[in-house]
Amino acid sequence: MSQPALQPVPRVGLVGWRGMVGSVLMQRMSEERDFDAIETTFFSTSTAGKPAPKITGCKVFDPILRDGNDVNALKTMDIIITCQGGDYTKAIYKPLREAGWKGHWIDASKILRMDDDAIIILDPINMPVIKTALSKGISNWIGGNCTVSCMLMGVGALYKAGLVEWMQTSTYQAASGGGAPNMRELLVQYGALYAEVKDLLDDPASAILEIDRKVTAKQRAFTPEETTNFRGIPLGGNLIPWIDADRGDGTSLEEWKGGAETNKIMGLGSMFGTPEIPIDSTCVRIGSMRCHSQSLTFKLKKDVPLADIEDMIKNDNPWAKFVPNERVATETQLTAKNVAGTMNIPVGRVRKLAMGPEYLGTFTIGDQLLWGAAEPLRRMLRIIQGDIA
Repeated sequence: MSQPALQPVPRVGLVGWRGMVGSVLMQRMSEERDFDAIETTFFSTSTAGKPAPKITGCKVFDPILRDGNDVNALKTMDIIITCQGGDYTKAIYKPLREAGWKGHWIDASKILRMDDDAIIILDPINMPVIKTALSKGISNWIGGNCTVSCMLMGVGALYKAGLVEWMQTSTYQAASGGGAPNMRELLVQYGALYAEVKDLLDDPASAILEIDRKVTAKQRAFTPEETTNFRGIPLGGNLIPWIDADRGDGTSLEEWKGGAETNKIMGLGSMFGTPEIPIDSTCVRIGSMRCHSQSLTFKLKKDVPLADIEDMIKNDNPWAKFVPNERVATETQLTAKNVAGTMNIPVGRVRKLAMGPEYLGTFTIGDQLLWGAAEPLRRMLRIIQGDIA
């Protein structure tokens, strides 16, 4: 299998660039001047024919929005980057390939992640896997699950070193993982809860148990319209210990992804002819706006000094930020408030556990919209161009 040579200035089609992940992608591509070396065509599934956006440094090949459902128009692209979602991939990808298109498909959705002819991209962690796939002519590059990608950006060094016998993770995932409407719904609920008890909060003599009672009663009284995006469950002041579809075996689809995608990213499993590492997850949605965090328990294959583990995390990639296992450092650095909107992946609470010297505990957090979504896509574009080696 071979890929056609890229044009000196490759033509790149962008689909889904106005959504939440797409908007972050556009911002990052502008900041990193990714548009300077490509000719960009913007596609839309709803407003084709209207003027294309004007972005500084962007060489727009077509001044109007092309139809994102037009296979013939898409076929003229060397590279397509889509943040349009799974339904779009289901509708367009197969007809596009069947029409003879041999370009690179870079996709934020999960639809193709586990296909044998697709690679989950996270180049600071799995560049050897990506390079091998490129040499074999693979051209489907898929962004990983946001929680998995952020986790591996923090503790991928342990996997690279072959130290992990198994891992268990409890995740604390923000509303942003559900999308923009979910984030809006969370804020509306918080506002409604505040309004319900504002008069009591304004009175220093009011009883906190009465405030708590009214908040709980309001949560239980939210209407279906006020809880549409989290399946009828209010997230404001609450948590939901289940994310994504029920697999019928006591696990959710989100929990399955933790093991399946981690192994594929690291080049482990039947596709690569190697055993998988057992990984179990319990995934919880919390009332945070943005950033996913995880409490991790590792069983290592051998006892490794804690100082060596800390050095591995510090030196693995420029974005993993080791946080000393101390109260003040943890409270100030290992939080969503500190991480939101940044490329940093703090890793803290690193300690040996009471179960034995081969057992390690850590805690990581990362912005779900950056390393968890947009950043691997834009970096894959640069890898294809030969700008990231």
